[in-house]
Amino acid sequence: MDGLKDKTVLITGASSGIGEASALHLAERGCTVVLGARRLDRLRSLVERIEAAGGRARARALDVTDPAAVRSFVDGAVDEHGRVDVLVNNAGVMPLSPLSSLRTDEWNRMLDVNVRGLLNGIAAVLPVFESQRGGHVVTVASVGSHAVSPTAAVYCGTKFAAWAITEGLRLESEPWLRVSTVTPGVVESELADTITDPAAREAMAAYRANTIPPSAIARAIAFAVGQPDDVDVNEIVVRPAAQR
Repeated sequence: MDGLKDKTVLITGASSGIGEASALHLAERGCTVVLGARRLDRLRSLVERIEAAGGRARARALDVTDPAAVRSFVDGAVDEHGRVDVLVNNAGVMPLSPLSSLRTDEWNRMLDVNVRGLLNGIAAVLPVFESQRGGHVVTVASVGSHAVSPTAAVYCGTKFAAWAITEGLRLESEPWLRVSTVTPGVVESELADTITDPAAREAMAAYRANTIPPSAIARAIAFAVGQPDDVDVNEIVVRPAAQR
């Protein structure tokens, strides 16, 4: 983990769940973490926790669906810290429902955050990494990127896309760019709180009977990021032992 020390790591969706846990874990191990999310009040509280423990953190209000806001998030980190070493594309939403419910607004929201938000992050950070001749893009995907379940067709579609985009970036890139996909199984988070369809909400409650804490995913992210520059961890799948 010596490879983590003094890296500047940008994390989207950092106000809760995997993003929050990753911020705490990476800061504890010597990274400077720059945190982006819409809930700035929660980010500020998280920064206070990190700084009280001796870490380094900054908070920025961020809507990943706004390309200009994402560019400002990245450029602001470069201006303040001199470089960016890692972007953790973590922001995501999961309002599950059967396709027959025709909740098109929710479908579009998932596409905007889970796919366009990822692309906005890549577009903002790639020029920085190219100028540095180094950097690391980490995408937080889902086991939904490998299998589809009822009520999750659109969500899984966005996560399939996130996996494919990230893998395409890896294949297209020069060796100095590292690209990792971290794929969580069932994790304690607020994602299920966005489900408005009653049947999907009930099914998800049963599905989430066995969960792991977001800190498990944070450790996986730290493992990928902390490797030597010539080692690229392409994908890690982390799920509860009871999940099959």
